[in-house]
Amino acid sequence: MSAVSRAPQRPNRTARVTVRRRVALTAGAAVAALLVSGCGSGGTSGGGDHTNFVTGTDGISTAAKGERAGAPELSGDTVDGKDVDVADYKGKVVVLNVWGSWCNPCRAEAKYFAKVSREYADQGVQFVGINTRDTNIRAARAFEEDFDVPYPSLYDPTGKLLLRFKKGTLNPQTVPSTLVLDRDGKIAARSLSPLSEERLLKMLKPVVAEK
Repeated sequence: MSAVSRAPQRPNRTARVTVRRRVALTAGAAVAALLVSGCGSGGTSGGGDHTNFVTGTDGISTAAKGERAGAPELSGDTVDGKDVDVADYKGKVVVLNVWGSWCNPCRAEAKYFAKVSREYADQGVQFVGINTRDTNIRAARAFEEDFDVPYPSLYDPTGKLLLRFKKGTLNPQTVPSTLVLDRDGKIAARSLSPLSEERLLKMLKPVVAEK
């Protein structure tokens, strides 16, 4: 008896639609998880990799003078349409704050950053924001107006500036984050979580006091 060859059966239309829906749902869940992880109470992700940070019980990481990594080149357009180059502030203590208008913890800490930036302006301290993942620049501008932010913020909607930092310094998905640069442009302190006024000052004061 000769074998009867059969053509491979193709899944029917209903089965194909079901598979596509499952794939779409899985992808959507992954994107949602990524967005949720990008704004919250922060954490220790992004640490290590020879950054010489020592993390305290309060979540603030510090690096001893002489063991600090340099900050990368950070320049470009600001949220209000001006140009800023962080290198121009060498000789000052610089506070870099990564924020987004979509991020509720960023809103919670914004008033403290605005307040402290004014109080320390005459002590050789310069605050600079890095606005990330705000595809609508008007939302970022509205944030600065709402909180009366007196310092410039680099506009970095795709996170390309954050990727310039040495591996282990910042996690682009952890917003807000804050770095304090010493007068030589090196990273002296870091937080990967929202800051109260007390914790912000705890990061800033020791670096300001350095000679």
